[in-house]
Amino acid sequence: MKPVLVDSHCHLDFPDFASEVDQVVARAGEAGIGLMVTISTKVSEFDRILAIAERFPNVYCSVGIHPHEAATEPDTDAARLIELAKHPKVVGIGETGLDYFYEHSPREPQQRCFRAHITAARETGLPLIVHTRDADDDTASILSEEMGKGAFTGLLHCFTSSEKLARHALGLGFYISLSGILTFKSAAELQVTAAGVPLDRLLVETDAPYLAPVPKRGKRNEPSFVVHTAAKLAELKNVSGDELALQTSENFLRLFSRVPREAVFRP
Repeated sequence: MKPVLVDSHCHLDFPDFASEVDQVVARAGEAGIGLMVTISTKVSEFDRILAIAERFPNVYCSVGIHPHEAATEPDTDAARLIELAKHPKVVGIGETGLDYFYEHSPREPQQRCFRAHITAARETGLPLIVHTRDADDDTASILSEEMGKGAFTGLLHCFTSSEKLARHALGLGFYISLSGILTFKSAAELQVTAAGVPLDRLLVETDAPYLAPVPKRGKRNEPSFVVHTAAKLAELKNVSGDELALQTSENFLRLFSRVPREAVFRP
């Protein structure tokens, strides 16, 4: 198999890409990105997200509400998420979680919304895509409590939290996804944590249009730039770039099990 990378988390529906989605997707393919997942932050805008996934054979999507939007989005319960997730191009639930850094939504609506997404992930078998910032203890507590009600799978996306939270998530069977932050000079602690995560539990992402990796830092991020994050992670794990690409793509397919293998590894 030809090693290819997956950008497991980007936002192709954001205005930053409005005038050139075709070119962005094409550049990703030219850079060796086999597949992209464009992530939902508002169920009220899900139709637009799904339309992008339907338009490109190498783009899939999720359905969910970002914690920033938990108090402003129309009430969305697990049943609604489950219904929208029936579409074959929907491969994950989220992004959801807790953000106590900005607190654009009060904590109680964030937590309630988080639990609804967990229920949807449990019922659909699709992975939960978790955003957590300055909320390690509550994130760990809710994940553990909900896991006690019935198993579900997921990942901590754009991971920048503590090694303690990483270990907790791994213990629950979760995966860790790393963004361009991994390449920053200020990310020494994160680099140590990433080096300690088993290779078979790692994914890479851009979170585009945000967080462009070195040497693209300061530019608008896009899926093709995930190659730089992958290169840094390969260095930290002391493996070749091809081995890192193959392993993280295999990890992605194991977690995002609705994605057909041939969607990533094409002849």
